[in-house]
Amino acid sequence: MEGAGASSEALRYAEYARAPTGAGRGQTELDRGLARSMIAVGLGVATVAFAGRYAFHLWKPLGQAITETAKKLSTSSLSSYYKGGFEQKMSRREASLILGVSPSADKAKIRTAHRRIMILNHPDKG
Repeated sequence: MEGAGASSEALRYAEYARAPTGAGRGQTELDRGLARSMIAVGLGVATVAFAGRYAFHLWKPLGQAITETAKKLSTSSLSSYYKGGFEQKMSRREASLILGVSPSADKAKIRTAHRRIMILNHPDKG
């Protein structure tokens, strides 16, 4: 039993004490190549990390500007109805904003806009 244990111990250490592998390349050359590869990988990871950090710093103000612009667009120009507060007595300007026509529109255009809004808001329409 003692001989089997000693031979397995010798095999374990024999792996580290081998002759140089490859066509004339020594162990030191392999170690240098491995070290160069590890340094290159480390520099690549660091570059990606710094680029990601820079992108996140740029994206934060850009994201805020995009959300503010989207809120402005959705509340003002994309809405077809006047969502402001009402005055005590309706003015011509307020009526034109509600109907979606210009304050100087003719009677036919005002009637068409009024009819469209009345049909859209009719109680029998769902």
